[in-house]
Amino acid sequence: MLKAGDPAPDFTLLADDGGQFMLSSLRGRRVLVWFFPEADTPGCSLEGRGLRDHQEYFDHNGIVVLGISFNSVAENAAFARKYNFGFKLLSDTAHQVAVAYGACDSPAARYPERMSFLIDAGGRVERVYDKVDPRDHAAQVLAEVLGV
Repeated sequence: MLKAGDPAPDFTLLADDGGQFMLSSLRGRRVLVWFFPEADTPGCSLEGRGLRDHQEYFDHNGIVVLGISFNSVAENAAFARKYNFGFKLLSDTAHQVAVAYGACDSPAARYPERMSFLIDAGGRVERVYDKVDPRDHAAQVLAEVLGV
């Protein structure tokens, strides 16, 4: 698993809108890469709604939120529409990004672990959240970022 100070592996994945998305396109901005096990399940929905409900605070602090799962583009699109997410959901169907970040141990994993990585503007891992509670993950990230 990546740790603070490591370079964040770049990736290109399909987004819920069907377009390709490259992490490197956000260089110069902070990014929260949120791995979630499965679209539209209770824990993932709760965590996603928390990120959505705190979106203005992430925006105000210059943090782009990206969700990544093994779900298809269509499944992620339906999930994003259902909960009106204002951030991209990316499909890691080959599991390569999750393996690179340490969100799963092998490409044979059924789901990625529920974890997040805060990436700084220079493309390095700033913080790793590997013990995530879906009820308050968004608030935890913001509290740490704001030093509260």
